Amino acid sequence: MPKSKAKSSFGKYVKAFWILVAIPFLLIITVLFMAYKGWIGQQLPSILELENPKSNLASEVLSNDLVVLGKYYVENRVNIHYADLSPNLVHALKATEDIRFEDHSGVDLRGLVRAVVRGGTAGGGSTITQQLAKLLFHEKPSSKIGRVIQKIQEWIISVQLERRYTKDEIMAMYLNQAPFSSNAFGIKSAAQTYFAKTPDKLNIQEAAVLVGMLQAPTRYNPASNPKSSLVRRNIVLSQMEKYDFIKEEQFDSLKALPIKLSFQLEDHNNGMATYFREVLKAELLKWCKEHINNATGKPYDLYRDGLKIYTTLDAKMQRYAEEAMREHMKELQRKFNEHWKSSEPWAEHPEIVTDALKHTDRYIAMKADKSTQKEIDKAMKKKVKMKVFTWNGEVDTTLSPLDSLKYYKKMLQCGFMSMEPQTGYIRAWVGGNDYRYFKYDHVHEGKRQVGSTFKPFLYTLAMQEGYSPCYQIPNVRVTFDLPTGEKWSPENADAKYGGMLTLKQGLAESVNCISAYLMKQFGPEAMIEITRKMGITSPIDPVPAICLGTPDVSVYDMVGAYSTFADKGVWTQPTYLLRIEDKNGKRILFQVVGLVVKTASFTSAVWSLDKVHEQPYRFGPCICKKCMQIKRSIFRSATLMHRKKN
Repeated sequence: MPKSKAKSSFGKYVKAFWILVAIPFLLIITVLFMAYKGWIGQQLPSILELENPKSNLASEVLSNDLVVLGKYYVENRVNIHYADLSPNLVHALKATEDIRFEDHSGVDLRGLVRAVVRGGTAGGGSTITQQLAKLLFHEKPSSKIGRVIQKIQEWIISVQLERRYTKDEIMAMYLNQAPFSSNAFGIKSAAQTYFAKTPDKLNIQEAAVLVGMLQAPTRYNPASNPKSSLVRRNIVLSQMEKYDFIKEEQFDSLKALPIKLSFQLEDHNNGMATYFREVLKAELLKWCKEHINNATGKPYDLYRDGLKIYTTLDAKMQRYAEEAMREHMKELQRKFNEHWKSSEPWAEHPEIVTDALKHTDRYIAMKADKSTQKEIDKAMKKKVKMKVFTWNGEVDTTLSPLDSLKYYKKMLQCGFMSMEPQTGYIRAWVGGNDYRYFKYDHVHEGKRQVGSTFKPFLYTLAMQEGYSPCYQIPNVRVTFDLPTGEKWSPENADAKYGGMLTLKQGLAESVNCISAYLMKQFGPEAMIEITRKMGITSPIDPVPAICLGTPDVSVYDMVGAYSTFADKGVWTQPTYLLRIEDKNGKRILFQVVGLVVKTASFTSAVWSLDKVHEQPYRFGPCICKKCMQIKRSIFRSATLMHRKKN
C-alpha cells in the first residue's frame, strides 16, 4: 500500500477516535447546560432562592424565663446555628456521609467514580451538600431517567450552594432540614424528641443514633425499631473509629451499650401549659391574618414562619401549678368516688346524660347516616376497647360509649390561674385535668357560679359609699320584693340570727344576712357597676341574689378582679403576651404592658379589714384613728387614679 494512502487511512482512524471521545463530553456538557437552564428536569432555584431557602419552621411559645412551652407547626422544625451543634454530631456526620466534606466543592469526584465503578454498593456518590440540595429544592422523580437528571441538577445546585455558604453553614442547614421520623424535622426537634436534650448536649452514642437515622428515618427509628437502630448506630460508631474521631477502646465500649431514650412525641396535647397555648393560638391566628410578612408579601403563617412568641408565664410556677393541680384533684376525685360509689349523681336528672349523649361524635354520625333510634341505642351500649383517663395514668379498658360518657361525667374538673397584681402578668395557667382528654378550658372559657367569693365586691361598694369596716349591722333576715310579686329572704348557712355584726365580721364569716342588708341599701345595678370597674366581663342579671354569688364568672375574670385588692385599688388588665419576633429575631409585635386604669381605689379599705379593731355600734362612719388612716389611703389612691387617667 502506498505511504500516502496509509497515512490518509491512519488519519481517518485518529479523527474517528477523537470524535468518539469528544461526543460523550459534548453530550455531558449539553445535558449539564440544559439542566442548568431548566430545559430538562425541574426548574432550578434562582439566586434569591439559593440565598433564602424556604422551609416550614415551627413557631415557638416561650415562657418569661425562656423555656419553650410548646410549638405550632406543620413540620416540627426549629433552625439552629453550627455553634449549637455537638462536635459528636459533626464527627458522626462526616464519618458516615462525607469524609471529604471539607475538601470538595459540592461534588466529590473520587466518591462519585468509586460509586459508579462499584455500581453504587460502596456508597460515597452523594455529598452532604448534594443531600441538602435534594432536601431543599427537589421533589422525588417518577422515573429512573428523571432521577438521573435530578442527580445532575443536584451537582449544579451543590456547586452554587458551596459558592454562597460556608462549610459550617451548609452542615447546619442540612441538619436543620433533615427529617427524623416521629414528627421531628431538623436536629433540634430530633434531639428533644428522642433524648430530651439540645443538640449541643448529645453524647457520642446519641449523636450516632441520630446520624444513623438520616439514611432511613423510619427504618432506623430507635423508638419503633430499636434493634435496627442499634445495628445502624454501631455502623456509625465504626465509621467514627475508622476515621479516628474516636479511639478503638471507645468504640468497643460504646457499641456494647444499649440505646437509652427519653422519648416524648411532641404535639399540642403534650408539654406544659397546653390549655394556655390553645387560648393563645386563637389570638395569634387572628393577629397573623391582620399583619403582613414583608418577606413573603402575605399574612404571617403561624405554622410555617418560625415565629418566637414570648409570654408572661413562668415555667417553674407553671410546672408547680400543674403538679399541685394533679395532687389536689386526685385526692378530691377519690373522695368524690367514695361518696357516690355505685350510685349516680344525676339520678334525679337523667337528661344530663341523655342530652350529652346526643352531642357525641358517634351519635351525630349515626344520625347523619339515618340510623334508627333503636340502632343508635344498641351501638351506644355495645362494649368496645378504648383508653380512658385516670389520675394514675392512661388505662386500656372495655366500655360502651354510654358507660364511657358516664365515667367522664363523674370526673371532677378545675381551672387555675396565677397573676402578678402590680403588672397584670399571668404566671401560671392550668385549664383542666389533661388536654388530651378534656379540651375545654376552665380558666377562660369555663364560667361557673362563684358563690360567696362574689361578696367582697359588695363590701367594696359599701367602703366606697363611706361605710367603715367597724360599721355594725343587725344580723336579721332581710326580705326583697321581686318583680314577679314573690318575696325572697335569704338565710344564713348556719341558721343563726340576732345580735350586731361589723362589716369586717360579716365578710370574714360570709354571713348572708349582712350581704342582703347591703344589697338592700345599694341595689343590684350599683354592685354590677363596681364589678365592671374591677374587670368582671361576664353577663350579670340585676337581681338581688347576686349578693350571694349567683353570677357565672370565669376564673380569668375573678383572678383579675381580686388582684385589685392586692394592688390597693388599682385594677390591671391580665396580660399573657409580651412580644413576637420573626425567624431572624426581628421584633414584629411589642405588647406595651401598662396599667389599664379603672377607679377602684376604695379596695384599699377592704384589703385593710384585718388590721381594723372593733368599735361600738354606730349609725355613721367610724372616726377611729385606723379608719381615718384608711380613708386617707383611699383619697391618695383616688388621686393617683385621676392622674393616670389624665
